[in-house]
Amino acid sequence: MAKTSTNLEENVASLLCYLATWVTGIIFIAIEKENRTVKFHAWQSFLTFLPLTIIAPIIGWIGAPKWHYSGRYWLGSYDPGIPALVWLSWIFYLIILLLWVLFIVMAFQGKKFKIPIIGDIAEKQAQK
Repeated sequence: MAKTSTNLEENVASLLCYLATWVTGIIFIAIEKENRTVKFHAWQSFLTFLPLTIIAPIIGWIGAPKWHYSGRYWLGSYDPGIPALVWLSWIFYLIILLLWVLFIVMAFQGKKFKIPIIGDIAEKQAQK
């Protein structure tokens, strides 16, 4: 196995990049200076999970049912929301879970699973 700045085995460090999604990705972007494989996994974790964990709750919130109060006792209105957006947010959460498990398993096995577009960007960042 190749050397890492953290004195961990490459596959363990790569797995840890995904453990807390984009948070551990940022940590390993900051601390890993030598190993390009670990840097790749750190960048891929950050670039994949940060946007997904921002988009999913926003879509869910937009689609969620809401009460609108007019400031008077019982007066107000109910907006049933957009159920399709709520379902879409749950699909995003499912994608996050599936990618998280896939990335962890592949990283621990020492395999480099690269998702389209983001994986290419992560690979370029890891070369720096």
